[in-house]
Amino acid sequence: MSEGIAVELIRLADHENSVVVRVLGRRDSGDLVAEVVITSSFCNGRLDLCLSPQDLDDWAKALDELAAGRSVCWMTDLSNPEINIEFNTQFSVPVITVEDGRGSGTAMVVPVDLADGWVEAQRRRLEAVRRQPAPRPVVL
Repeated sequence: MSEGIAVELIRLADHENSVVVRVLGRRDSGDLVAEVVITSSFCNGRLDLCLSPQDLDDWAKALDELAAGRSVCWMTDLSNPEINIEFNTQFSVPVITVEDGRGSGTAMVVPVDLADGWVEAQRRRLEAVRRQPAPRPVVL
């Protein structure tokens, strides 16, 4: 990662909707400064995140569950917005919910038509974040 360049930890996107988690930097504690950005044809949203090494481990476990076709809920400790990926029989595609239970109390729900191999693509993103030091946030 280069100084000041965001790196995507998660990219769940199709031609209309997306949920992206970008790593923006690293705190002195080692936690990652990040954001989740949700876009859809209906509305858009952005929330700040602080990701610990445990959050990254939990995401790796969540990817194992997703690969097995099971729904997951990531970041349930209320320190960050919760991200829920559900294989809902009502929709033919996964439904992603980002809920800001500790802050605004709002949630966004977007169906995303994910391409084959999407779980492996997320694993590669996770490993890239783990391998490289995150940039320090730029203070303006």
